[in-house]
Amino acid sequence: MATEAPPPARNGTETDRSPVPPTTEQFTEVQESEEFGELRRTYRSFAFPLTLVFIAWYLLYVLLSNYAGGFMGTKVFGNINMALVLGLGQFLTTFLIAWLYSRHAANRLDPKAEAIKSRMEGDA
Repeated sequence: MATEAPPPARNGTETDRSPVPPTTEQFTEVQESEEFGELRRTYRSFAFPLTLVFIAWYLLYVLLSNYAGGFMGTKVFGNINMALVLGLGQFLTTFLIAWLYSRHAANRLDPKAEAIKSRMEGDA
């Protein structure tokens, strides 16, 4: 038994309001446009540096865990040592980066992408 009904048949009296999909040439034109290049630069200028910093921070943690056991075993307070503090810092920085990216995308990427999408769909 099918759970989805097929779309209704179109006859000559109905008005078709569905957007016409862009052509390959239109996609290529937009991809080569300055506006799209600006969108990619905005994304890359945020994502690449943060990715590199986070990978370096993660590798530092791994290297310290392997080669600096004395330092990682240093008690900070009670039974809490540096390894635990830095390990929890990994989670904290992950959530921080996700929050920062969400703000960046909402403020800088989404408006530019929406403008491009609107023009592609013929709304602008």
